[in-house]
Amino acid sequence: MELVVHGRLHIMSKTFGKRKQAHTVIIARGDKINHFEIRPWMAALAATVILAGSVGYLGATAYLIFRDDIINASLMRQARMQHAYEDRISALRAQVDRITSHRLLDQQFVETKIAELASRQDLLAQRASSISPLLQRANSVRGTTLSPPGGLPVPKSRPNGDDQAAWIDSTIKTGSVAAAPRGLEPLHDVQTRLAEIERQQVAEIAQLAQAAHATRRSMIETARANGLVFDTDDATASGGPFMPASSNDLSSFDEKVSELSTALALLDDTRTAIKSFPIAHPAPGKAITSRYGVRRDPIIGKKAFHAGIDFRTPTGTPIYATAAGTVTKSGRHGGYGLMVEVRHANGLSTRYAHLSKIHVRKGAKIDTGEKVGLAGSTGRSTGPHLHYEVRRGDKATNPMTYLKAGTNLKKYFTN
Repeated sequence: MELVVHGRLHIMSKTFGKRKQAHTVIIARGDKINHFEIRPWMAALAATVILAGSVGYLGATAYLIFRDDIINASLMRQARMQHAYEDRISALRAQVDRITSHRLLDQQFVETKIAELASRQDLLAQRASSISPLLQRANSVRGTTLSPPGGLPVPKSRPNGDDQAAWIDSTIKTGSVAAAPRGLEPLHDVQTRLAEIERQQVAEIAQLAQAAHATRRSMIETARANGLVFDTDDATASGGPFMPASSNDLSSFDEKVSELSTALALLDDTRTAIKSFPIAHPAPGKAITSRYGVRRDPIIGKKAFHAGIDFRTPTGTPIYATAAGTVTKSGRHGGYGLMVEVRHANGLSTRYAHLSKIHVRKGAKIDTGEKVGLAGSTGRSTGPHLHYEVRRGDKATNPMTYLKAGTNLKKYFTN
């Protein structure tokens, strides 16, 4: 059998090349023989285990020899670290004591400062809302821009209770009135912003007053240039000894508001005085067919004086009062046919003749633009039209003077 094995090995060596034989260990005990093979990887593993055991044994032995020295070194290092921590804690406690002392000293000051800023902020917001009626009055003048876009500058809303408490707390902790939590303005920024808003409010009010005076002067000049004569208070007349003004005097909000109120009151008075003249159109959009003055009479063909102007108005066209006043005549009146006469201020009166229907009664109070009747061809007339007159006392005046004035002054009125 052993020869067979060697023969097979010989055949395999020829086929696959020379094969390395494993080491064989034979153990014989009497008649009993045991053998086993030792492969290379088993030898390497056994050597590794033996080496690791040796290293572990040597390490344990060294630890036992030097253990006391290692423990003593560790204790000394911990003692040094403990002393360092105690020194650091002492320094931090001293710093906390200083910060706490500063906080107690600054808390009242900071809270007072914030309260002042909050009160000032509320005051500026109230100012902006309190003069809104004045701004509306300023904007009622067509053709002018008295009021600033969006109204007066208004401060932002301040932080709510929680944010404000955090604001105060952060300010005190840092020991600086300029500090503020993220998302909140520093105190000095709030102070600067409120001061700028206050300055802008005073400047805007002053500009509004100046604009109101300028508009009033322009209205008066335009009215007088178009033949309207009326008495006005000269708001520009002033005088007195020169006294330099302080910055507080120049920036007084209440004083500027009072000046604006006076300027707007004068402006309203001037507008009312101008609107008391018959400057509106009695038949808007209708063409003039015959003007004031000498003309050839349309019925008999001779020269005659035409005391008013005629508008081409089909029968039934609404006719409107050209100024506020009192109806003094309402009915048929000779060659005028159906006529309405209205007495106005400044000694003026207007007549609306040849009406087909009357809408107002004698003694009635009417406003500018109120319908007085419908156009027609009653009385001495060749066809449907409106005969319109303006009289000063008993004398007729040229209605075109007032109609042109109304056209040039239209931009100053809302109606």
